[in-house]
Amino acid sequence: MASRFEGIRAVLFDLDGTLIDSAPDLGGAADHMRTARGLPSLPLERYRPMAGAGARGMLGVAFGITPEHADFPALREEFFRAYEQRMTANTTIFEGVSRLVAEIVGRGLAWGVVTNKSMRFTGPLTQAMPLFASAGAIVGGDSTPFSKPHPEPLLEAARRLALPPSACVYVGDDERDMTAGRAAGMPTVAATYGYLGGTADVDRWNPDARISSPLELLPLLKSGDPS
Repeated sequence: MASRFEGIRAVLFDLDGTLIDSAPDLGGAADHMRTARGLPSLPLERYRPMAGAGARGMLGVAFGITPEHADFPALREEFFRAYEQRMTANTTIFEGVSRLVAEIVGRGLAWGVVTNKSMRFTGPLTQAMPLFASAGAIVGGDSTPFSKPHPEPLLEAARRLALPPSACVYVGDDERDMTAGRAAGMPTVAATYGYLGGTADVDRWNPDARISSPLELLPLLKSGDPS
């Protein structure tokens, strides 16, 4: 549906699994909790598919625990502290993302981040990585009263960019990203190169497009020149 991308003036991205590979630090924090309890270390490959689920996913892999468990809140805060101490140690930008952002900026388009990661982590993480210096909006999971799949965080990003939502495209690697984007009135793009592996039924998400590498986004933006 190429027409959905006509007149695009900004690109909004999810963070983990879309722009950055934070699985080594997320998994490392959870695994440190395991080994501190005398449990054997788990390989990163066990953690990576659940990295997009944050503390819930990491603690589920490390301890087989769910948010309904009585011990979950205390373990979650312990995980947060462990992650906070190392969240930029091994986190990297996905190949092609730096060039993609440079192309977006070079075309005169705005860009930003909308993530469910709280600003406790999103702020320091994005400030520590030069990639985000040109971002016009960085909205965390607690920047508004709602988090994705609610559209409000995406609408807040559009407000910060002083653009109508229909002039923004949202790129993410989870069904909640597509749900939020549609509800906000934005075209949606599913990024399948991050943590999805072969398990997600992306067709069921009903994105307007999908990309298997970051640079595949650029042809979709060919009609997005704001001039």
